[in-house]
Amino acid sequence: VQLQASGGGLVQAGGSLRLSCAVSGSIFSINAMGWYRQAPGKQRELVAGITSGGSTNYADSVKGRFTISSDNAKNTVYLQMNSLKPEDTALYYCNADLLTTIVVRRDYWGKGTQVTVSS
Repeated sequence: VQLQASGGGLVQAGGSLRLSCAVSGSIFSINAMGWYRQAPGKQRELVAGITSGGSTNYADSVKGRFTISSDNAKNTVYLQMNSLKPEDTALYYCNADLLTTIVVRRDYWGKGTQVTVSS
């Protein structure tokens, strides 16, 4: 199982970016997917999550600015980030809580994609 994230980059404050993360490999089903971020010297934190049923949750710091969505047919999750702030600068990681078989459940992580917001 692999998670391939893309879409990071450098943007000015107030700008937008869209991250994508596709899950590939042998999977039975996906329970939930999410985006985490880690800034230098800080702990990794949850940014946004979405379940297979479409329920979402967000960190307070991004509510109203970020939107998580998914395409279940493509096993892909997206993070639309608007009104970006310098404090959003971090390495963003994709996470998937999935079943590889009907009884084997695991967390998988993608390699981070860098988001840098300049002031």
